[in-house]
Amino acid sequence: MLSLLQIKNFTLVDQLSLEFGQGLNVLTGETGAGKSIILDAIDTVLGGKVNGRLIRQGMQQASIEATFEGDSYLNEWLQQLDIDPLEDGSIVCHRELILTGESMRSRSRINGVVVNLQLMGQLRDRLVEITAQGQTVQLMDSIRQRELLDSYGGTTLVKQREAVELAYKNWNLAETELDKRRQSEKDRLQRLDLLDYQLKELSEAQLTDSDELDQLEQERDRLSHVVELQQLSYQTYQILYQNDSGEPAIADQLGEAENILTNMAEYDPKIELILEMVRSALTQVVEAGQQINGYGDALEADPERLTQLEERINLLRRICRKYGPSLQEVINYYQKLENELTELTDNQQSIEQLEKDYQIAQEKLEKTCEELTKLRQKAARKLEKQLVKELKPLAMDKVIFVCQITPCSATIMGKDQVVFYFSPNPGEKIQPLSSTASGGEMSRFLLALKACFAKSEKRSGTLIFDEIDAGVSGKVAQAIGEKLHQLSNQYQILCVTHQPLVAAMADNHFRVSKQMIEESSAFVTLEDKQSNLSEIRTVVRVISLDNLQTRREELAQLTGGNSAQDAIEFAQSLLTKAELYRLGKN
Repeated sequence: MLSLLQIKNFTLVDQLSLEFGQGLNVLTGETGAGKSIILDAIDTVLGGKVNGRLIRQGMQQASIEATFEGDSYLNEWLQQLDIDPLEDGSIVCHRELILTGESMRSRSRINGVVVNLQLMGQLRDRLVEITAQGQTVQLMDSIRQRELLDSYGGTTLVKQREAVELAYKNWNLAETELDKRRQSEKDRLQRLDLLDYQLKELSEAQLTDSDELDQLEQERDRLSHVVELQQLSYQTYQILYQNDSGEPAIADQLGEAENILTNMAEYDPKIELILEMVRSALTQVVEAGQQINGYGDALEADPERLTQLEERINLLRRICRKYGPSLQEVINYYQKLENELTELTDNQQSIEQLEKDYQIAQEKLEKTCEELTKLRQKAARKLEKQLVKELKPLAMDKVIFVCQITPCSATIMGKDQVVFYFSPNPGEKIQPLSSTASGGEMSRFLLALKACFAKSEKRSGTLIFDEIDAGVSGKVAQAIGEKLHQLSNQYQILCVTHQPLVAAMADNHFRVSKQMIEESSAFVTLEDKQSNLSEIRTVVRVISLDNLQTRREELAQLTGGNSAQDAIEFAQSLLTKAELYRLGKN
């Protein structure tokens, strides 16, 4: 419920504070008095569109603050958004409009926390329904119409929708798992093909020793230089052991040195150490000569082996370029592929089982959706009859209303698209509500719709009607007033009206008017300001008619345009009749 509205520098309002009460709150006043400004302020503070013209001329800022009485449902929703409730449980919505040059910006808060307009719009949907001209967007939306039908269907339908929601989530999960597994299987098979190819290639290479390539290159180099190695080994043999050219070999020279040192050692024992060194050198030279001779004799050319070596070396180098760069890294990669192959060939949940689970979930979803559709169809037929019945006393006795349900793709809300079709006048083609109803018809339609929902809706809120009684009089106006009062037993109603029959039913009555005041001009020069010059400005004023006399006078104005005795008497009769109606209904 909207309890307090504070407006500052908004269009023609300089400063205004309005306290609304429970039940039916009525705003009256002459045409152009500014009644719609109050509704525009409520729309603006709850996230409505804004422009620079909304800020009072001569000012750079405007602000609107609306205080609503909260409940556990709203406070719990706000806490989920990290917005703490106030101590008294109220919800304070604040919006500031700031004009900088030609640019316009705004800032919104909920309980002091800055929020974006999307979030403010979500709160708006939970607080009020505004049916001013051009502001019935909620009712036009087919999704909202489906929500209304579901709410009208009661607990059984809502529970079935919850069952559909659960079934849809399970079906969606099953579909996701199946798609994931199918994609995984596709990727797995592609990977297995690659693994098979690479493992076959590496397996055929028979990689066991990380040093094989170095060893093969050494052997190849040896075989490639057999003749040269034979010649060099023979030359070395001659130098060390036996020289065919007549020159003494190193072994011969060391033998001669050994004989000399042996003779010397007979005279000086110190020579023994040197003698041992020479003997050792002679032994090693002889051994080296014999070995190099054997090495040379063993060398022989092997073209076939050399070809094999070249082929193996080329293979290993290609393998290293592809999987390496080193042979050890290739061997490690081969082991990694073998491990991956083992993992990919392990038993996993079969696609067949996932397909079976998906089929079961789909059948469950179809079944629950069918049950939901049946309940919606039943609720739709009931709503059609009741709504037409509620519309008849509101000067819409020839109306045709159809709640059409058509199938659509499954969603979390079922498989039904709900569209309200409407024909307000005889002979007119029935069309979607969004393209047929005028502003006044839409207001009365929502009034009748709310009357249908009064018993099924558990939560109350604020309903705002802008000139719902436009173009009607007499019995119809009386019926509208009575219908509004009935709704005010559950909802807080804010209603702009020109009908005394409607205004007489109000629990709280406000008069809106324009007044001329003197204030310092925002457009005069500095010299003018120093001269204390002022200008006449128009402002909107709202007063609460909280006594019988002021209400009677206002109703008389609405009735006859003056305060003549006959208008006063008629106004009194309306108030008396309204009081008797309230007493009778209570």
